[in-house]
Amino acid sequence: MKPIFSLAVLLLATTACTTVQPEMAPPPPAAAAAAASAAEEDARLTAFLDAAFDEAVARSPETQTALGLKTNYNKLDDYTDAGAAGNQALAEAQLQRLKQEFDFASLSPASQVSYRLFEYNVRQGRVGQKWRSNAYVVTNNFSIVGSVPTFLANQHRIDSVADAEAYIARISETKRVLEEVSARFVDRAKAGVVPPKFIFGPVRADARRVISGAPFDGGADHNLLADFKTKVGKLDAPAGTKTRLVADASAALKGPFLSGYRTILAALDQVEPMAKGNDGVWSLPNGAAYYSAMLGVQTTTDLTGDQIHQIGLSEVARIHKEMQAVMNQVGFKGTLQQFFAELKTNPKYQYSNDAAGRAAYLKDATQFVDQVMAVAPKYFRQLPKAPLEVRAVETWREATAPIAFYNQPAPDGSRPGIYYVNLSDMRQVLKPQIEGISYHEGAPGHHFQIALAQELAGLPKFRKFGNYGAYAEGWGLYAEKLGEEFGFYQDPYSNFGRLSTELWRAVRLVLDSGMHSKRWSREQAIAYFKQNSLLSDRDVVKEVERFLVWPGQATSYKVGQLRILELRAKAQRALGDRFDIRDFHATILENGGLPLDILEEQVDAYIKRAGN
Repeated sequence: MKPIFSLAVLLLATTACTTVQPEMAPPPPAAAAAAASAAEEDARLTAFLDAAFDEAVARSPETQTALGLKTNYNKLDDYTDAGAAGNQALAEAQLQRLKQEFDFASLSPASQVSYRLFEYNVRQGRVGQKWRSNAYVVTNNFSIVGSVPTFLANQHRIDSVADAEAYIARISETKRVLEEVSARFVDRAKAGVVPPKFIFGPVRADARRVISGAPFDGGADHNLLADFKTKVGKLDAPAGTKTRLVADASAALKGPFLSGYRTILAALDQVEPMAKGNDGVWSLPNGAAYYSAMLGVQTTTDLTGDQIHQIGLSEVARIHKEMQAVMNQVGFKGTLQQFFAELKTNPKYQYSNDAAGRAAYLKDATQFVDQVMAVAPKYFRQLPKAPLEVRAVETWREATAPIAFYNQPAPDGSRPGIYYVNLSDMRQVLKPQIEGISYHEGAPGHHFQIALAQELAGLPKFRKFGNYGAYAEGWGLYAEKLGEEFGFYQDPYSNFGRLSTELWRAVRLVLDSGMHSKRWSREQAIAYFKQNSLLSDRDVVKEVERFLVWPGQATSYKVGQLRILELRAKAQRALGDRFDIRDFHATILENGGLPLDILEEQVDAYIKRAGN
């Protein structure tokens, strides 16, 4: 494999050269014409798929902004059911055109993958549409009340007065968005799809935080107003213009923006009495079928809830055994649960719960990322060009944000990749786990995967920005283990932390299938998590509540990691000394995101090429 090209480009080159070696005579005219025709067809397919991607993106102003575009810069997305149906209708029409205009057999292997992926995505869209009415509209997980301000602050650039006016227009547009979400929330509840009781307090608290501070009250500037002032302050514009813009932004916040938040607060008040408890989705209309469908979407497999439960139990037992070996290494006398308690309660394994502790966490996480970058060329053919930053989650969404997560960079370089950490309570943050989490969310995890995909040459746009749960999270968990191969985790406590984060994802398999398939209660799930993992009590509750409202997603991590490890072992057995870790990683990463069955096909193709 050529080290600097994506696999998609490489497959094309391989196909074109199957009948000719460099030292041989030119091919007969018919063969040359056929190769040229295939290349033209591949180019035509890429142009078609890119046009389809652009057509879909044109329906989403927020996606346009995320991609670094300033089209529809004064608008936010359509959050109605009709809007979602329109998106799917467009995809269906595009698929029909694809089948009419292209002969699958005439395409190169790489283009055949693109064709199949486009068709796969449309089928997955059908699943999403079928079960859309079962999905919770408002939850504690990435709540809409925090996502709009976060989007504006992090993604809306202000390079001109027009950009500032577009920002103000989006502040006003928030009213429409929250009204649309609120209407769907109430309608779903009337049809029997009511989220668990626990979501209402955190979402309501987040909403109230968003509408506190100036200009809503006499406090310090709200983060959104402060962000706007900072961005406008850097403009090359008259002082009077800047004053006018800030006044207009304040008026939009106090007017339509505030009105939108009052609407969603009223919807929360209206729906909360309808909440029956904190059950899994088995309690919803057609809940068992819904959960099965979500497992398929998240794992890209046909694994059942029972199968996932058993895989989880097996993995928990295996990791516990490896943890016991580390306990013996450090000379700890006691049970595994007692060692968990020691790590969670001894102050030396925690950061101070103040600004200094938060700064120390961010510094440590950044250092872990930096040490990966120093050794990465030994393990990867191609690294992302986009920079990576470690940031604390904004205060207005701490109550509902996950423990840690990754935000992709803008393709034009205007925004870095961001590894976010939730530092709302440092007493719940465990030092031994920071290294593994940094490898997962930062490098060589999601940043190497998501940022790199955007930069790949030769892939249609939809593949550069595609995402499949088991692939993405499986790579993130695989990346945690890579740190051991890099020679890191030298401190046995940090290595125990690595095992604890892998255990965390194994417990998720048991937890998710338990809550949604085996009808575990929230309390039963919390008790199992506390007994079998190192996670802090706060984070255990956040985990259980996160996955109660997001069925299936918890299973993607371990299912994906296990498949990638299986594929690596398969390649190593087949190739022996010819196995090159850089080529294997290129095969996994340089195709963009893939469902697991298609990923396996790519590894099989790599084995065949490398073995010849």
